[in-house]
Amino acid sequence: MYKYIIKRLLLMIPTLLGAAVLVFFLLRLVPGDVCEVRLAGTGLYADPEEVLLCQKNLGLDQPLMVQFWDFIWGYVVFDLGDSMWTGFPVTHEIGLRFELSLQVAIMATFVAIAIAIPLGIISAVKQDTWIDYLVRAFSIAGIAMPSFWLGILIILGLLISTQAVFGDPWMPPIDYVPIWEDPLRNLSQLIWPAVATGYRYSAVATRMTRSALLEVLREDYVRTARAKGLVEKVIINRHALKNSLLPVVTIIAIEFAFLMGGLVVTEQVFNLNGLGRLFVESVGNQDFAMTQQLVMLVVIIFVLTNIIVDIFYAWLDPRIRYS
Repeated sequence: MYKYIIKRLLLMIPTLLGAAVLVFFLLRLVPGDVCEVRLAGTGLYADPEEVLLCQKNLGLDQPLMVQFWDFIWGYVVFDLGDSMWTGFPVTHEIGLRFELSLQVAIMATFVAIAIAIPLGIISAVKQDTWIDYLVRAFSIAGIAMPSFWLGILIILGLLISTQAVFGDPWMPPIDYVPIWEDPLRNLSQLIWPAVATGYRYSAVATRMTRSALLEVLREDYVRTARAKGLVEKVIINRHALKNSLLPVVTIIAIEFAFLMGGLVVTEQVFNLNGLGRLFVESVGNQDFAMTQQLVMLVVIIFVLTNIIVDIFYAWLDPRIRYS
């Protein structure tokens, strides 16, 4: 097991290097210049001499290979550089928003698991009954319904319901407070985007749980367990469920990694200053330094998530062994 983990960690190096090459050079193909955007402001004229001076200060006048080497060397010395737009260190800008995005992703994952696993099991056990049809309609609605639109409905529902009950409309607070400073205020702001995102997230996982469990319930060892007189609940919990969770775990892990940088519209709806909004702002400002580091952060999260999932497979299915 330890050899396998070490091997996978070493394989991260060429994977991340290949991603870094693609990210760096593809971003340079995007038209526009951060210095022109900074100096021109809202369409005003930018002095060419000031643009050249800005490019020199940011190192954009250097050859591409020199810039690429500085980009790679920054990871070796743990210096990700400064934002080309704000001038603050990239780690500082990302650090301000990483905690919020991570908490929303974790909460949405818990919401999705709490919905998907029980409903998927019930739908598989009650196949082709009205319960199964109801669960399938619930999951299809989650897939078809964008999370940002559900977020808008949640906010409107909170405003209308609180005004009807208390006479004064209420909506989630718009300023972020860390959970250790004020847990109640923190949860009152982040629980609703987590529910909106987690519902759509759970819709895919519910259908995957149902399909995987139905396939496992048709296996020979499940029929043997039934022939021995085991209770159906024991058969599902002890024999079928763990083996059917392999594809479900994969879906949940991939969605979690995606949520770390993919909640752009949802963050706009709930006024969250997370990594998704930072991503959009950095692209709009032609901030190559920030954009490429955000992309690499998502790549690292995806790679680490896949390693953790592969290790988790051995616990779910004892037949899986790593050498």
